[in-house]
Amino acid sequence: MDIDKDEVISTLNALLQTTKDGEEGFRTCAQNVRSTALKAVFETAATRCDEGAAELKTKIRGLGGQPTERGSTSALLHRGWTNLKASIVGMDDHAVLVECERGEDAAKGAYEAALKKDCPPI
Repeated sequence: MDIDKDEVISTLNALLQTTKDGEEGFRTCAQNVRSTALKAVFETAATRCDEGAAELKTKIRGLGGQPTERGSTSALLHRGWTNLKASIVGMDDHAVLVECERGEDAAKGAYEAALKKDCPPI
C-alpha cells in the first residue's frame, strides 16, 4: 500500500471515529431529554450517523484498510459530561441541546479539517 492510500485510510478512520462519537452523543442526548420531539430528532440524527459510519467502513475496506472499532476518548469524556450536566440540571432539555450542539460543532470541525488535507481522490 502506498503512502497516499495510507493517509486516506487514516483520514477516513478519523472521520469514522467522529461519526461514531456523533451517533453515541445523539443517543445520549435522546436519553436525557423529556421532549418526545427532541428525542425523535436525536434518534434520527443517531441513525444518520450510523449510516454514515457504514459508508465510511465500506470505503476503508475498499481501500484495503481496517475500520476502527471505537469512537475517540475525548468523545467518551464528552458523553460522560453530557450525562453529568443533564442530571445536575434536572435533565433540562435546553442544557442537553446545548451540549449536543457543542458536540456537533466539534464534528463539523473534524470534517472541515479532513477536507483541507491534501489527499488524493478515491
